[in-house]
Amino acid sequence: MNTQHDAETESLVYDDVVRIMDQPSLSATVHEGNSGFTNQRASLADVARLAEVSPITVSRALRNPARVRPDKRKRIQLAVEQTGYSINPYASALKSGRSNIVLAFASNTMSEQFSLALKACAEVLEKAGFLFLVGQTSYSYERETAAIRSLHAMKPAAVMFTGVIELQANREVLRSLEIPIMETWAFPKDPIDMLVGFSNTEAGQLAAELLSRKGYREVAYIGRRSGRGALRLKGFRTQCQLLGMDLVSEVLVDDITGLSKGRSCLHEILKSAVNPQAVFCANDVLALGCLMEARRLGISVPKDLGIIGFGDSDIAAEIPPGLTTIGVDSARLGNEAGKMLIARLSGEIIDEKTRRLDLIVSERGSI
Repeated sequence: MNTQHDAETESLVYDDVVRIMDQPSLSATVHEGNSGFTNQRASLADVARLAEVSPITVSRALRNPARVRPDKRKRIQLAVEQTGYSINPYASALKSGRSNIVLAFASNTMSEQFSLALKACAEVLEKAGFLFLVGQTSYSYERETAAIRSLHAMKPAAVMFTGVIELQANREVLRSLEIPIMETWAFPKDPIDMLVGFSNTEAGQLAAELLSRKGYREVAYIGRRSGRGALRLKGFRTQCQLLGMDLVSEVLVDDITGLSKGRSCLHEILKSAVNPQAVFCANDVLALGCLMEARRLGISVPKDLGIIGFGDSDIAAEIPPGLTTIGVDSARLGNEAGKMLIARLSGEIIDEKTRRLDLIVSERGSI
């Protein structure tokens, strides 16, 4: 049974997304030293001037180094390193301005929910003549930063993320691009530009409410220690306290590599002195791993242990007794994001740049 959790008539629950300030701003100096180049993107002419050669020699050295004398190649290479110059592979196609490329960066391309959202967004954008390309950041600040560094050279028409940007330096760079930026999968008060999302904090609260209504008083939590996992844990903790429930165990992970992670997390709970009646897994992969391992160990679900997940994965309904989940309509999220991007790319002024989706509860036999 699917039910929609609508809190529009209540006060909205925002996600208190972490803003990380201690990273050097990517919009600041590219390279400082004897070269004298600062925050302006270096040109071919800059490299030629520093290497004391002609621009055509620089171009030849970069594209066909065998045609340039070794001493000149060495000076050009040093100049490239000093200026931070990079070849723009799209330059010939972009002389008139932005491309028709919309870039999307998924936290994990294996995620069923992200895939549904990106597919729906692509369908909207491609009908309007845009090319939709997808990369992966793997929940890594380093990969995210590298991806954002590439955007000045690629000159995309717009950028979408399956998440929100936490590093303040990366937020500043994205704003400096002066193109539509779409964040998703959370509900902060301060998006960079546009947002289609939902409250992860509210999702955690809802999980506690569902377990409480089923009569569970001693519960555990399994999820990522950072990002959206931390937001879901915050909501779960708060609501457990308000409802008089005991959160007897928290198993936190840095990365979710597959069902085996859920299996190992359940073992970590079982080997401790606590004995929870139910567990909230803030990711369906973790929840399915727990469910399958419980069955293997002869633990009756939900008689001996209730399990609730997050994500509403298709497979959640297929493994007996079925996994109760909280989630959102991922395809609708992608469709809404695509329509907002098209509107902005068409020159429309969008009054409401933030859209909140309702949470959906799919109640099955695991609780």
